[in-house]
Amino acid sequence: MIQKSLVLLKPDAVQRGIIGEIVHRFERAGLKIVGVKLAQVDEAFGAKHYKHTEDWKMKVGARNIEECARSGLSTWDCFGTDQPKEIAEVVDKRNAMFLSMGPVLAIVFEGPNAVAKIRSLVGPTFPDSAPPGTIRGDYGLDSSYSAMLRKRTTYNMIHASGSSEEAEEEVNLWFKSEEILTYRRVHEDLYNY
Repeated sequence: MIQKSLVLLKPDAVQRGIIGEIVHRFERAGLKIVGVKLAQVDEAFGAKHYKHTEDWKMKVGARNIEECARSGLSTWDCFGTDQPKEIAEVVDKRNAMFLSMGPVLAIVFEGPNAVAKIRSLVGPTFPDSAPPGTIRGDYGLDSSYSAMLRKRTTYNMIHASGSSEEAEEEVNLWFKSEEILTYRRVHEDLYNY
């Protein structure tokens, strides 16, 4: 199944000068760039990007509660609450703020099962627990502990859509339809898709 998916190289990746290395990994995996732009967004736009469902908030809140417990930190000290939904809302706000701190490279990739393939290449959210061979595992410098202690988001370099529905919403948020290109790469004739 051919899919489109959004990847954001966040301000930490852009400012470290590693965007070329990261993009190369996606292209090497057979994904095709069909849209790309360097953007400076404000917090309001970041908040639109990080607009999440109740289920997502409960899951992320619970994960952050577990991370605090594993690290010996108090959720009250880190987030000002111990309620999963409220913790996730703090996470969303911190993420939106971080997106506005510098340039973001927004890329739409296309390819077979692009959403799952990209998520696999990117690795888990927290760089300190991402395995070697993933982008976050190979290039990550931050940890969930450091971020929680400093009451900020984890600098994890990259965002990747989590589902095909999320990918469609995010691509439409970041790109106008005329900014998404259709073209064939040389090898695509081999696969007839």
